[in-house]
Amino acid sequence: LSRSNVPVSGTLIRENPFKYWNFIPDIVRPYFVKKICFYGPESTGKSTMAKHIASLYKTEYVPEVAREFITTNEFSVDDIIRIGNAQTQRVFEKVKTANKILCCDTDLITTQVYSKIYLNEVPQILYDLEKQIKYDHYFLFDIDVPWVADGLRDLGSKRQEMFNWFKSELEVRNISYEIIKGSWNEREAQVRKRIEQLLNPL
Repeated sequence: LSRSNVPVSGTLIRENPFKYWNFIPDIVRPYFVKKICFYGPESTGKSTMAKHIASLYKTEYVPEVAREFITTNEFSVDDIIRIGNAQTQRVFEKVKTANKILCCDTDLITTQVYSKIYLNEVPQILYDLEKQIKYDHYFLFDIDVPWVADGLRDLGSKRQEMFNWFKSELEVRNISYEIIKGSWNEREAQVRKRIEQLLNPL
């Protein structure tokens, strides 16, 4: 058939869902949404960039939920478990209404890293929660920007060590990533270039 009234087919949608996004029912769209993780050490611009990119692409943004639960780095195992559960659930919620991509500020690997630093242990459930979400792309933010203190940041003297740790956590899992560095404009250009490639595959 010519498909003159509805110029699309299931095959075309599967091959390039974003090109035919308006033909995909809302309940099906979460299956195709690309989950992007803005990842790395503190004070590298992840949160600002994730919110900015979400705004540019008119989509949803998942914040670092830990900041809604704690105001200091004095927290318990129960606290970190609540944070892990909440972070996971927030991704599940936001992906339902995301527009093609979902910008996520942090992941469960990050929760594990800080659990190890501040509690010297990682509850098994954080590893279990990690397995529930697969990110389609990781942006690893470099430390080549000024460190800015706030109420929770206290690892400014260990920036290189933390960057290496975050990087190794991806590598040990065989997760591919892209290092984001340079000025704000350079970082934004790098992020947008990759997202355009994800949204418009050859």
